[in-house]
Amino acid sequence: MRFNTKCIQAGYTPENGGPRQIPIIQSTTFKYDTSEDMGKLFDLEASGYFYSRLQNPTCDNVAAKLAALEGGSAAMLTGSGQAANFMAIFNICENGGHIVASSSIYGGTFNLIAVTMKKMGIDVTFVSPDADEEELNAAFKENTKVVFGETIANPALTVLDIELFAKVAHEHGVPLIVDNTFPTPVNCRPIEWGADIVTHSTTKYLDGHGVAVGGAIIDSGKFDWMKHADKFPGLTTPDESYHGIVYAEKFGIEGAYITKCTAQLMRDLGCIQSPQSAFYLNLGIESSHVRMPRHVENAQAVAEFLENHPKVAYVNYSGLKSSKYYELAQKYLPNGGCGVVSFEVKGGKEAAMIFMKALKRCAIETHVADARTCCLNPATSTHRQLTDEQLEEAGIPAGLIRMSCGLEDKEDLIEDLSQALDLI
Repeated sequence: MRFNTKCIQAGYTPENGGPRQIPIIQSTTFKYDTSEDMGKLFDLEASGYFYSRLQNPTCDNVAAKLAALEGGSAAMLTGSGQAANFMAIFNICENGGHIVASSSIYGGTFNLIAVTMKKMGIDVTFVSPDADEEELNAAFKENTKVVFGETIANPALTVLDIELFAKVAHEHGVPLIVDNTFPTPVNCRPIEWGADIVTHSTTKYLDGHGVAVGGAIIDSGKFDWMKHADKFPGLTTPDESYHGIVYAEKFGIEGAYITKCTAQLMRDLGCIQSPQSAFYLNLGIESSHVRMPRHVENAQAVAEFLENHPKVAYVNYSGLKSSKYYELAQKYLPNGGCGVVSFEVKGGKEAAMIFMKALKRCAIETHVADARTCCLNPATSTHRQLTDEQLEEAGIPAGLIRMSCGLEDKEDLIEDLSQALDLI
């Protein structure tokens, strides 16, 4: 199947007379005729379901679709994008481990890695997304287990040089995890550029309608865990909590990572995505190849309008030729990146407040990547506890606006921005 067809048909094939749409299996448990039948599942000797905290048929069908879209060997759904990033990293980086991560990532993920995982005995070195090979190499330690970055960072909108980060990671014998939430596999497939594991906040563009929180982890099935067995004992030595299974031996290069993440981490942490949410997610994925080009078209038009407006100090959008990330975007995102644009209005916080209050069609929300356009001024909302000086230091000036362009008519969006800017 070609990509657009996969969006519709991958992951699930109806049986003769079966439901055409992926069915919602809204059940916590599954019945078996004998204890022996169920025992095979607990021994990982047979495929099937026994409890939805670990796996559910609806979730697995949607996960299989995402694996097909990203070009991976296996995938799993989680309760949120945060859960996906935590489990993706923790599956291979435990107490005593070290992470090399791009500093330009979603604030929640930055805090997860820098604060929460540090309490679990995991260290991190943050590097600039613009780091060269020498700077990247300098960040590695003997106990480094993984490299992490975002294809397009939220909300900085920096573009990761995936091929470079992958090259350096592999030279040090560790995998690269890339959060591909903003481009979605429609606009970028990091595995094709060397990434080993891909994560998503499916809450964003893959859902696309703001109806269900969720996350996903996709394994490329290409990283050889046994080749670097000493670095990843969780995959290459017996798991005494699960019958002494050695995941890399029993499930091979294509199945070990996701099987361990499911049988061990999902078992213990239980951050599942509900079948109902997975059903909504699949509906969003089915139109993602149609929606994403419109998001990009609207964002490009809005960015070009803002770049030429006298009351706007600057615009961040990799589709603009003036962007420092334009060349990287042409390489990794030739069809466009996403619908999110950030810009600074002249006049600081007071000007931003006037602008935000005047918006009519662009809703004020903390959300992004929705069918409906939404805007946020971090200085007066998510980062309102910071002073103007602290905002500048964080790279989030008081006049910064983050705009997520939806699927409306681009001229309506531009008219709304224009009338709001006129009031400053």
